[in-house]
Amino acid sequence: MALLKARKPVELKPEDLRWKCDPEIFEFDTTKTVKPIEGIVGQERALKALQIGVELKSPGYNIFVTGLSGTGKFTTIKMVLESIAPDSTELYDYAYVNNFKDQDRPLLLVFQVGKACHFKKDLNRAIHFLQEKIPHVLTTDPFASKKKHLLAEYGKTQQKMMNQFEDRLRKDNFTLGQVKVGELVRPEILAVVDEQPVFMRQLDDLIKTEKITKEKAEEISAKYSSYQEELQTLFMESLKLTQDYQEKVIHLESEFVKDIVSVAIGNLKKKYKNGKVKEFLEQVHQNILSNLDVFKGQKPAQEETPTGIVIDYLREYEVNVILDNSEVKDQPVIIETSPTYSNLFGTIEKYSDGRGGWYADFTKIKAGSLLRANGGFLVINALDSFSEPGVWKTLKRVLLYGQLEIQELANLFQFSPSVLKPEPINIDAKIILIGNNNIYSILSSYEDDFNKIFKVKADFDYEMKRTDQALNEYAMIIKKLIETEKLLEFDKSAIAKIVEYGARYAGEKNKLTTRFAYIADLTREACFWAKNGGEKHVTDYHVDNAFISWKERHGLYESKVTELINEGTILIDTSGSRVGTVNGLAVYQSGPLSFGKPTRITASVSLGSGNIINVEREAGLSGNTHNKGVLIITGYFRETFGRNIPLSFSASLVFEQGYGMIDGDSASITEICALFSSFSNIPIKQSLAITGSINQKGEIQPIGGVNEKIEGFFDICSSRGLNGTQGVIIPMQNVKDLMLKDEVLEAVVKKQFHIYPVIKVEEAIEILTGIRAGKKLKNGKFQNKTVFSEVEKELNSMRKKLKPSTPKKNNSTPNQPKTKKKKK
Repeated sequence: MALLKARKPVELKPEDLRWKCDPEIFEFDTTKTVKPIEGIVGQERALKALQIGVELKSPGYNIFVTGLSGTGKFTTIKMVLESIAPDSTELYDYAYVNNFKDQDRPLLLVFQVGKACHFKKDLNRAIHFLQEKIPHVLTTDPFASKKKHLLAEYGKTQQKMMNQFEDRLRKDNFTLGQVKVGELVRPEILAVVDEQPVFMRQLDDLIKTEKITKEKAEEISAKYSSYQEELQTLFMESLKLTQDYQEKVIHLESEFVKDIVSVAIGNLKKKYKNGKVKEFLEQVHQNILSNLDVFKGQKPAQEETPTGIVIDYLREYEVNVILDNSEVKDQPVIIETSPTYSNLFGTIEKYSDGRGGWYADFTKIKAGSLLRANGGFLVINALDSFSEPGVWKTLKRVLLYGQLEIQELANLFQFSPSVLKPEPINIDAKIILIGNNNIYSILSSYEDDFNKIFKVKADFDYEMKRTDQALNEYAMIIKKLIETEKLLEFDKSAIAKIVEYGARYAGEKNKLTTRFAYIADLTREACFWAKNGGEKHVTDYHVDNAFISWKERHGLYESKVTELINEGTILIDTSGSRVGTVNGLAVYQSGPLSFGKPTRITASVSLGSGNIINVEREAGLSGNTHNKGVLIITGYFRETFGRNIPLSFSASLVFEQGYGMIDGDSASITEICALFSSFSNIPIKQSLAITGSINQKGEIQPIGGVNEKIEGFFDICSSRGLNGTQGVIIPMQNVKDLMLKDEVLEAVVKKQFHIYPVIKVEEAIEILTGIRAGKKLKNGKFQNKTVFSEVEKELNSMRKKLKPSTPKKNNSTPNQPKTKKKKK
């Protein structure tokens, strides 16, 4: 029985396969007369978001920038910020100084812009001035005379005390001598016997020689003990007297020095009227008066300890300027390309004593880029902020509390004891994180307080609408690159060709890519080929050559796959027909290059319970989206054939010679057509390939990579020889995405290659088989002599085989007459 032939399918015309940019749309012959672009192209949504984030000064309005790589986020954000950022924020200089009350907690001094370095120089001059003047004051009259007078009074008082004591000693035949003990000399009481002083230990010898009696010796010893106690008391009084003298001298020095110190420090107080600076200067004033030894020259300004550490006694008067904004005229915009903990937040450097000990002081505090961005903007990569230890945790803390406490990274993880705790710095910087939508979604969903501190999302678009203005902006962008990198000028045919590739990168005829990194690379390489050929201008030929060269550089994997198909290692037919076998289309990724190639998809059926087995899933090679596609196929079969017939089959679908992970649902229509062929036993044309997703109602949905898929199958057919029957079936919605290469267009013009758009499953199966799909009649069955009627027949046959009909049971025995029951 002959089946009904399919109706002639709709075929795309050559003008449907590619948008061509007419060079005459441009009002220039070469880019020599074109003005370079000054602003940002195609990012109106992102610019509005950035403007809100920049101009709103309320807490939490930091900005998270998302977008694909190549859209120029890092290179354009600084330009955007400088163009829209208000310059009303006041900047400051920051310095750390010694806290004379608690040296472990350095003081923070905040100055107007440019004042910190001046303060450092002024204080340094004041200290050097005092070093010169204080010794002069303390070595000349009237200080020298007063100090001499004090010394005389001290000597007179001390001599008087000793004379009175010695007088009492002489009355009892004692005298006062001196004894050397090691390097020291101390006073000692000696007994006088026969007008000769003797030590107490010599009394026993005098008793033996009968110079004194034992009773006399005991009397001498008793008096010695009494005088010895009195001598100790006298010694303590002498020490106290000496201390009183030293205190009087120190007080006298302070009295004579305080005027000159007051003048030196007072001048600084008059110049720097900040309250905190005055408090620090008062501490300096009091410390100088309390520690005059260095200034008097009695103690060196520096000395080295036995362990080799150099001690600078004047370091405590230094000023550690950690940020000087004197050269900054506008709001700072810092792009931190290496956001380590130390680079961002600063650190406290330590020095070793050579014995394993580590030390630090306020002069070792170093600032990071966050402080340099205070009052402005700090741009960092979001992924780097998570990969660098301690960065995200500290950044979040700074943004929540608005204060930066500079510490070294080891302290954050308690690896080493904290050496210093500097006074925290108030931070008023806008943080701009650059990442992608995946990172943003994860942070927004799972990171506490993320939405509180990053309230603005600026999403950089990867495409823009193709308008006449957009085309001219493309030319202006290329002109900007030409001027920046000293490239050759481009004629309008080259600009038109680059715009066409911009549409291809965008994946749609009516759109242009805003991933200008790709356009810039294409421009540079086209210029290279023009220079290589000795040309003065870049033409469309050079642009095409640049794209082909780029594709060839990255196309090793593609060429290997093509070679395997052409030599028959990977089984692909481009002619003839097969039952249950369809040419699907897959996209492969090789670095930046995407390319398409056909893949054989087969289906086999048997009796069963209505299940469709996804072989890739069973082998662990199927992604979630592909699994979903197979389940949708199952739903479609139940919707189309399962209402009148219990589905009594089992089917398996497989990507033949597929040994890697498979994902996506773009092969759904391919798999369902393979099943139709297997059930109906109607062969599929192998000269055709098909791609598309379907839903449970049999509607074909758009897919990605349509240009790569068509060109991949075309290349295989072309290498084997085009015969006029080959082509590709694609979803109707993907027609607007077509930007095919010239070779495909030429083959379509010559009727050697065909591209068919389809909307429903029925259209696809008719093109693949040449047989009409069949409509469902009012009785619920499909039109006879069609693909669907053949499928339906096979499903009925399977149902009967699985559950054959059985005769009705009869209780009577054959050949046995029936008897009537007698009534009782």
